[in-house]
Amino acid sequence: MKRVSKMSTAWIAAFLMGALLTGCGGGSSGSSGSGSSSVTGAGSVGGGVSGPRTAVLSWNAPLTRVNGESIPMGELDRYVIRYGQDDENLTEEVVVTNAQAQAEMSYAISGLDNGIWYFTIQVQDTSGLISEPSDVVSKSVQS
Repeated sequence: MKRVSKMSTAWIAAFLMGALLTGCGGGSSGSSGSGSSSVTGAGSVGGGVSGPRTAVLSWNAPLTRVNGESIPMGELDRYVIRYGQDDENLTEEVVVTNAQAQAEMSYAISGLDNGIWYFTIQVQDTSGLISEPSDVVSKSVQS
């Protein structure tokens, strides 16, 4: 069987459909990607804790690879969240391990400075294959 070297565009769509940023102290900023992701000003997603200068990123696990082949949850390894205040240069990175644990994931990023923050997500499988980044979503943080 031929190994697929790229992750599915359905993976990216799954991220976009579930990508929400929330946090106290920030106003709604819209998204800089497609219209399927959104940013809100207060609250939490998926039971995540939200506070001042915090953004909670939430997403759904991908269902297929780029070739349309289904991907079992057990083959998901980790998610890589990249973020920063320049949407062309996301300099910060967080790796969320144990990706196969649940279909709906969320992660809180705290300690953000005032301003607009931009975020993308990628998924890596147990063979080391990594998806293209999701569209960028943004969050305005105000103390």
